Amino acid sequence: MIGLLFGDTDFPKLILEKIKKRKKKYLILDLSKKNVFRGDTKSHRISIGQFGSILKLLKEKKCNKVIFAGKIDKPNLSKLKFDMTGIYYLPRIVKAYKNGDAAILKELINILASEKIKVVKSTFFTPELSLKKGNYTKTKLTKDDFIDIKKGENILKKTNAFDHIQAVIVRNNLIFKESSKGTKNLIKKINKKKVKSGVLIKYPKKKQDLRVDLPTIGFDTLKDCKKAGLKGIVLKNKQNIFLEKNKCINFAVKNKIFILVK
Repeated sequence: MIGLLFGDTDFPKLILEKIKKRKKKYLILDLSKKNVFRGDTKSHRISIGQFGSILKLLKEKKCNKVIFAGKIDKPNLSKLKFDMTGIYYLPRIVKAYKNGDAAILKELINILASEKIKVVKSTFFTPELSLKKGNYTKTKLTKDDFIDIKKGENILKKTNAFDHIQAVIVRNNLIFKESSKGTKNLIKKINKKKVKSGVLIKYPKKKQDLRVDLPTIGFDTLKDCKKAGLKGIVLKNKQNIFLEKNKCINFAVKNKIFILVK
């Protein structure tokens, strides 16, 4: 049996759909904000601070493998519910908390590893959602586009290992970094500033565990890029979750937006 630690976005739903089709036994630990999986009889609503309950459920159901998928936001430490095991790990959690949501997730993975529970890649059941290298539209990149991409990549390389930044938008000498509010908010900010053209570069965080929390692109991202007048999106080879792939590519072709995977 596989344990599914699910947060928000549509990605976990796609994984669950594949698992059901393959008739795999599963257990859902619902970490989403709105208890998305409450209708599933194999789902348990749980807080990320309830490590004891998480470990107990996984062991009871003999889950020696787990998948993390979906957006799991950094919780409010003062409002976080801890059980006894959570309190035992509290010093490690507090230390991780100071470094952001990625660090908290990494600490939970370390705890699972110490209990001999293996974390499997989030795309294990859905490999088709990760794009390989190539330009997925007919729109050709200009010399200026490649200069903008290089600038964006250099910015992402300099970010802290536990930084929340997974995306930047670059246009000539203008650089806009993603905040904790996410990519959608970043693109809206660009739209308000009426900066025409430009490129969105969305890569995994520096030293990120590629089994979890991969950057996600979907149809809403493409629509937002069009509204903001962006020329294209740049992703990393097999290191993104690309939802509604065909719909997105068709939209990009129609609106002359390039999708480049490096």
